[in-house]
Amino acid sequence: MTEILPPGPPREPRSATDPGRPPATGATGSAAAEGPDGEIALRLRAGDPEALRLAYDRHARVVHTVALRVLQSHHDAEDVTQQVFVRAWRGRGGLDPERGGLGPWLIGITRRQIADRLALRARERAAAEGAVRAGPPPPVGPRPEQVVDVVVVADELDRLPETQRRVVRLAFYDDLTQQQISSVTGLPLGTVKSHLRRGVDRMRRRWEAGGAAPGA
Repeated sequence: MTEILPPGPPREPRSATDPGRPPATGATGSAAAEGPDGEIALRLRAGDPEALRLAYDRHARVVHTVALRVLQSHHDAEDVTQQVFVRAWRGRGGLDPERGGLGPWLIGITRRQIADRLALRARERAAAEGAVRAGPPPPVGPRPEQVVDVVVVADELDRLPETQRRVVRLAFYDDLTQQQISSVTGLPLGTVKSHLRRGVDRMRRRWEAGGAAPGA
């Protein structure tokens, strides 16, 4: 796809007739009588990228002005102008110079693009209003009581003896099996089972006692 220049003051229009380029297939005396736009239209329809550039140079300012007048947004007008020439290139097969000039054909595409942009604005506005009516979204993340539970459990875990604490962490935080804990720590499997059972039991007793001091 040929690069489309952004809207703005177009360059000095170049002649539609390139001395080094033979006339496009299908060019006739009647088409030439229509002036430069007629030649550009024939070349554009034939798939000549340079013809698209010439069409942009000659008509981008008008397309942008029409879009800006309706949309009242420079950003939207620039985007519509870009889309008009993209659509013109993709739909060039529907351009018939005998039925109408290049300018009116481009303005027709412009009106459809403006209508699409206005419809998009309406949908976005309706979606925003619906979100406001629906109220604030539900809170994301854990509930306060869950946070408290995590803090308390972490505190009780820190009170365990070092080896016991490590075994419990590996079991519940790293999700290791007792055999895997034995391999990681080098402790006999029986010792791992004992530490895990005693550590969990000790934490449970402290939890039930409301976080009593060690030795309770």
